[in-house]
Formats: sequence, structure tokens, C-alpha cells
Amino acid sequence: MTQNPRTQALTDAGVAIWLDDLSRSRLATGNLRELMDTRNIVGVTTNPSIFQAAISGAEDYDADIAQLARDGADVEAVIEKLTTDDVRTAAELMQDVHAATDGYDGRVSIEVDPRLAHETERTIEQAKHLFEVVGRENVMIKIPATEEGLPAITAVIAEGISVNVTLIFSVERYQAVMEAYLDGLEQAAAAGKDLSRIHSVASFFVSRVDTEIDARLEQIGGQALRLRGQAGVANARAAFGEYLEVFSSERFTALEDQGANVQRPLWASTGVKNPEYADTLYVDQLVADPCVNTMPEKTLEAVAEHSSPAAALDAGAAQEAEERLLAIADAGVDLADVFAVLETEGVQKFEKAWLELVETVTSSVEAARA
Repeated sequence: MTQNPRTQALTDAGVAIWLDDLSRSRLATGNLRELMDTRNIVGVTTNPSIFQAAISGAEDYDADIAQLARDGADVEAVIEKLTTDDVRTAAELMQDVHAATDGYDGRVSIEVDPRLAHETERTIEQAKHLFEVVGRENVMIKIPATEEGLPAITAVIAEGISVNVTLIFSVERYQAVMEAYLDGLEQAAAAGKDLSRIHSVASFFVSRVDTEIDARLEQIGGQALRLRGQAGVANARAAFGEYLEVFSSERFTALEDQGANVQRPLWASTGVKNPEYADTLYVDQLVADPCVNTMPEKTLEAVAEHSSPAAALDAGAAQEAEERLLAIADAGVDLADVFAVLETEGVQKFEKAWLELVETVTSSVEAARA
């Protein structure tokens, strides 16, 4: 099979394309393999919402649920089995990519229980548990960038486990995430870990920022309306400027000399929510070397059809982005409040999806035991 020229162009520009979705159907039908062969997919991300959508109402999981129920597994154990099996299968499919890229790509992410987002020690415990259960080096454990998640990120990296940090909305929190990563690398080095085997990405959410800030700009009205649709890209571009600074620092260089890898920025929530905006906006405007862009399939196909990428980001683009964010703040938008609201809502949305998944599986388990 031949790779799509537009997705290949992104790859050549330094963008690693990861699919923001996973289901047993994608695995069983060969769909994921096909996307790897034709759309430059080199990684997969999952979250509670993705698993809830995959398992709820799908017959693919019925036999496993029934068997586990008959074996006496409780609902939490059933969910863990279903999700980790899918992640393990996808990780095995990605193994050649993982080897060819020295561990940078070929990654499949699975998230800790979102109900633990504000519990540091339990997050650490479950991250280690999920890594052991999946049992594949190319798995990444997703940990939210809450204040309680930051020390968990450090502790898990220090254990030599690769981490996908999720739910990052502000540049300030992103700076704390990079600090947590470097702290973890230093602890891992002190413990004699092989730093070259530790990888991490920092998932910076994009479209949700525009949704929240656009609503506030519309409330302000007047000249502020001219700034709609600009915050998400500007916020991510400003974050990339911080990435360039941190990973060219003396502190990281010392770790790099010991084999450490950069923590790539990952653009998440890249499906455009406002139909007035170009459906490839958060791909075309966020080309950077290096970065990851994790796309839902709808966005991926739009990119394959008509993507028109802008020039790659640099320090100058980051400076312009910071000025754009300042203009938004000057227009009357409380950015600190925006990011606090988005983090709270992000955790709540994943908790809600997880509880819905628990409810669905509970019904299936009870039916199997009836």
C-alpha cells in the first residue's frame, strides 16, 4: 500500500500522526493496520470516552464479558481486561514501528482511572499496575496534568515507565509538566535506569480552548469578536516556544548526554468543534519538528483529502502567539480562569464516560450471570 501524500508530507515535516481512537473492531477488521499503511499512523491514543464508545453497544466484547462474568470477575476487573487486551493487541501491531523509531513512535496509550485524577499515590500505583498488565514496552501510561498528577508523573518516569501526560491546557501547567519530566529523568538516572528507554509526550489540548474562549469573546462582543478562533492555535504555539527553551537548556543537555529523550509536545483535541473553522485547522497550523498530532479518524481523513500545512513552528511563531494571547486577555478574557475551568471539565468528562462504561458493563455482567 502507498501512504497518502498529505499525511506523508506531515511526517516528513516532523509530525508523528497518532490515531485518537481504538476499538476491537478496528483491530479485528484490519482497519488500524490499513491506517498505518495508508495514513502514516504511527501511534494510538485512548481515553475513557474512547473506551466507553467502543465497548458500549458493540457485540465484539460480549463473549469476553460473558466468560469473565461466569468466571466470577467483578466489573472493574472486566473493564481492565477488555481495555488492556485491546491496548496490548494494538501495541503488538505497532511493534515494528516502535523498533524502527528507537521507541519514539509505535506507542499505544492507556489512561489511569480518571477518578484518581486528584490522588497522587493511587495514580502512581495504578500506572505501575497497568504497565505490568499490558506487558509491552511500547505502552504509554496516561496521567492527567492536575496538581496531584505532577508528582505522579515524576514518580512513574523515575520507575522507567513511559508516560503520556494528558489534559494540559495552559502554558504555565505545561512548564510544570516538563519540570516533572526532568525531575523524573534525574531520579531515574540516579537509580541507574537506562534513560534511552524512557519516552514521554505532553498532550496539550487545543480545540476545547477555542470553544471556551470563543464563548467568552462573544459575551464581550465588539472588537473582541475579531479574536475568535485564534486562542487554541496561539496557546499551543506558545507552548512549543517553551518546549524549545526547556529542551535546549543545560539541564536537559546533561540528561541527553546520558541518553535521555525529549518530551515531545502532543496536540490533542484536534477535531474542530466549530463548523465555521477549517476542519484541518489544528493540524495545518501546528506543524512542528518534533511533535505528535493525535487525530480522530474524521480529522485524519480531512487531512488526507485537503490538508494545507503552514510553515513549521519556531521561536518567532511562539512570540507572535504570546502576543495574540495577550490581546485576548486585554479584551477581557480571564485566561487563568479559562484554563482552570477546562481542567475541571476535562476530568469530569472522563469521569462521566468511565462511570457510563461501568454502568454498561455492569448490565452485561448481570445479564450473563442471570
